Amino acid sequence: MENICAIATPYGVGAISVIRASGTDSITLVNKIFKGKDLTKVKTHTASYGYIMDENEVVDEVLCFVYKAPKSFDGENMVEISCHGGVFVTNQVLKTLLKNGFRMALPGEFSKRAFLNKKMDLTQAEAVMDIISSTNKIALKSSFASLRSQTRELIQGFRNELLDIIAKIEVNIDYPEYEDAIEVTHEYLLPLVDDLILKMRKILKNSEISTVAIHGIKTAIIGKPNVGKSSLLNMLLDEEKAIVSSYAGTTRDMIEGTLNIGNVTLHLIDTAGIHESEDYVESIGIERSKKAMEEANLVLLVVDASKELDSVDLELLEMTKNKNRIIIGNKTDLDTKVNLDNMIYISALKKEGMELLSNKIEEVTKIDSLFDMNGYYLNNTRQTNLMEESLNALLQAKKSMDNLLDISLIEIDIKEAFDKLGEITGDSNPDELINALFSKFCLGK
Repeated sequence: MENICAIATPYGVGAISVIRASGTDSITLVNKIFKGKDLTKVKTHTASYGYIMDENEVVDEVLCFVYKAPKSFDGENMVEISCHGGVFVTNQVLKTLLKNGFRMALPGEFSKRAFLNKKMDLTQAEAVMDIISSTNKIALKSSFASLRSQTRELIQGFRNELLDIIAKIEVNIDYPEYEDAIEVTHEYLLPLVDDLILKMRKILKNSEISTVAIHGIKTAIIGKPNVGKSSLLNMLLDEEKAIVSSYAGTTRDMIEGTLNIGNVTLHLIDTAGIHESEDYVESIGIERSKKAMEEANLVLLVVDASKELDSVDLELLEMTKNKNRIIIGNKTDLDTKVNLDNMIYISALKKEGMELLSNKIEEVTKIDSLFDMNGYYLNNTRQTNLMEESLNALLQAKKSMDNLLDISLIEIDIKEAFDKLGEITGDSNPDELINALFSKFCLGK
């Protein structure tokens, strides 16, 4: 493997910076610029104190942590250099490495090597990034679960079941004289495929909740002008991000922000008030608001609780009735004249009702149910899309069974389901199926 290096810590001033160097000759190359112990002779997973040298000049005082293949993050020989955390000194250490046999690592190249060296699968590589970007407790817990192979084990369980079916079909087709083989018929296959379809649908349903927990939920604040949408946004974000005015139509474009409420991360959009308008610019904002409402996973519908509902309020209630929504009655600091089922009452002006709203958001998004799923879910859109493709292949196999097509044709769809699941973990390749078949059955008699 080529010898690569990169700064592993955030760019900026800090107590220390870490520079990671990896590759077949990485320990030898770092040793040439290191004044201290001979790094080629130290034990793996040990730290050595010394200096990084640029010819006869000291670049920095450092600790070098040596990791010998295959017991390293990426499976290669690796040295992690902890130097002082200034921007200039960190760059000087990096430049010294680049002058002495290393090239700059590409984005994600260390993780790519870890995948190629079978130190992690694709779900674990994705989990590393999810851990770094976690914004709440549940997201962090879910990402750690994937890093500990929970997602891999889930997918592998499905693949083992499919592999068992494929192997039995192969034996029936190619080795009819094999006496111990089970006769694979439509009646035999149907309950097995039905069971897999049922379990996949449950996982995909659970994954809708897990994706929200990990990546946040797109949330639109909707309402007619001057009901307090911008005040609500400011209350949630705890900052004056949106202009608040008593004049209707102050918000003409969408204002966005992200925050955590309990275990939920919300990607908030404060939209222009929805109403009839002859102002061209305001009309554009209103159309964007309607589009944001359609695309949102959660709608916070705000009404002025101090006034009777009018035709626009009723229209918005009708437009959002099939959405995942929370109805919020604002301005409870004034006389309350609106009473709707399941409405959350707040005063955005006085910042009252935040806890009620927080509890309702967790209830509506069902985030807490993730704790009871025991890892029976996927963590991102790539994974769920591939499982959906696998599910569709099984549905096609079931359709072929209903039409009494030949078992060899049904096997094509089952293999497709098997391969799509393998793409989730990065395990799918033609040789894998062949090797697994021969290891599972004694076919050489």
